[in-house]
Amino acid sequence: MLALTILGNNSAIPAFGRNPTAQLLQNDDEAFLIDCGEGTQLQLSKYKIKKSKISHVFISHLHGDHYFGLIGLLTSMSLLSRTQDLHIFGPPKLESIINIQLDAADTELCYKVFFHSLGEDGHIANTKRMSVESFRVKHRIDCWGFLFREKKKPRSIDPDKARAYEIPAAFYEQLQKGEDYITKKGTVVANADVTHPAPKPKSYAYCADTVYDTSLVDKVKGVDLLYHETTYLKEHEERAAARFHCTTVQAADIAKKGAVQKLIIGHFSSKYEVLDEFLTEAKEVFEETELALEGACYKV
Repeated sequence: MLALTILGNNSAIPAFGRNPTAQLLQNDDEAFLIDCGEGTQLQLSKYKIKKSKISHVFISHLHGDHYFGLIGLLTSMSLLSRTQDLHIFGPPKLESIINIQLDAADTELCYKVFFHSLGEDGHIANTKRMSVESFRVKHRIDCWGFLFREKKKPRSIDPDKARAYEIPAAFYEQLQKGEDYITKKGTVVANADVTHPAPKPKSYAYCADTVYDTSLVDKVKGVDLLYHETTYLKEHEERAAARFHCTTVQAADIAKKGAVQKLIIGHFSSKYEVLDEFLTEAKEVFEETELALEGACYKV
């Protein structure tokens, strides 16, 4: 299972009970933090998410509402005696910023942190169950989006049929890889006769702060779930463009052109207290749209 929890859905300034951007993507045994705005560790506690489960952190860019919560989270992890390694992916300057903060406080973390600088588009991380790519988006400063893809799972074995064909358990791993079984008499047992295909791997694309950019369509094409910023309603299209952000209908247009399965929208401007119109406008262009609501968990 792949699931996305929204920890923060607002833009630069916390307002109306909404926090700056942060999300947590989880599978059965891995957790990935995507951006880490102010208050993220409080949100993790509020929604009863263990900090120790986070193995990778992905920071899209160095505007404060996307990383000001990181130093607090890192030091809290150390105070809680974390032992496992942590991998952080972000803009090249992020490592020096964190090191300056740690040095100023004469703090040494009790676990290892590995910084990975973002650069050209492409593959950046590989875990047991997930492959991660980054891609540039067009914002006022260098900024990246992230594409998470589940690795293909092995085929599942029908034990009754496998026993009926007298296939030894030692061969089950090959069956899961899709191989046929050949009996001692030379008879071929087709793999499809004793196994079932694994579910289709899921994918999630995170488009961080960006101006409306149709080149993103190719980056997110066909994903199961797309997050795209919608800082403004459509009436403020000029303001959005001037500040390198998007409107509701622009985000929905990217989702429609990319033929994604579902769109969630967030990074709402603090000028809006009520968010209902964001959903209404986006659904006029792309029906399968939901608001990125804090505390909500979206199954991918």
